[in-house]
Amino acid sequence: MAAPAPQPFVMHGARDAMSAGLAHIEEQVKGIEQAVVENPGLAFDLAKTLVESTCRAILDQRTITYSHKDDLPKLFKAAARSVPMLPPTAAAAASVRASLDQTIGGLHTAIQGICELRNQCGFASHGAGEPRPVMEAVQALLAAEAADAIVGFLHRVHRQDRTPPPPAGPTFDDSGPFNDHVDETFGPVRVFDVEFRASEVLFRLEPETYRIYLAEFDGTSAEADAESPAEEEAQP
Repeated sequence: MAAPAPQPFVMHGARDAMSAGLAHIEEQVKGIEQAVVENPGLAFDLAKTLVESTCRAILDQRTITYSHKDDLPKLFKAAARSVPMLPPTAAAAASVRASLDQTIGGLHTAIQGICELRNQCGFASHGAGEPRPVMEAVQALLAAEAADAIVGFLHRVHRQDRTPPPPAGPTFDDSGPFNDHVDETFGPVRVFDVEFRASEVLFRLEPETYRIYLAEFDGTSAEADAESPAEEEAQP
């Protein structure tokens, strides 16, 4: 029975980073996806280069200085320290931070492993006086998946920290005059013996419709306020 054809490998984390601004890593990503099956030794070289490129880009965008002579573990450590690994709600949780530090330590170990595999088995690494061990697709896939996880996580946390939160919309309590207008116009909403304010039903179930009519109500009120003094002066 013939062996099944290998499934194409896709770097989802790295491609997400590409679409979010790291366009310059595209050739590295495509190269890794192809090399995993066709040239496993080259996948180790490209995995190391991909993580280096991502770390440098993050440090550049966060205006953090580093030496172009820094090796990959040092670049990764600097990039990891520059981004907020925990969400604000968990920033003070010591046990959570310790667990995440362990996870980051595991990623750092994976980085070191990629570097060593590249040096020992890489297709384009420094020349050697004796034949190198030949790795297969399964080993190359490990390096590629580790690099993909690192690139995807680091860049996602980096850009999330730099993305401003969306502007807050109007709250129900901020729109008292409009709510009163809706309640007076439509009356209460009754379900069996329970009554609900019409304005609150609209706010909870159709927030976009609420926002549109609120904006129109504010505009109408402003025009009415502006015209009322003139109308009063015109009266005998």
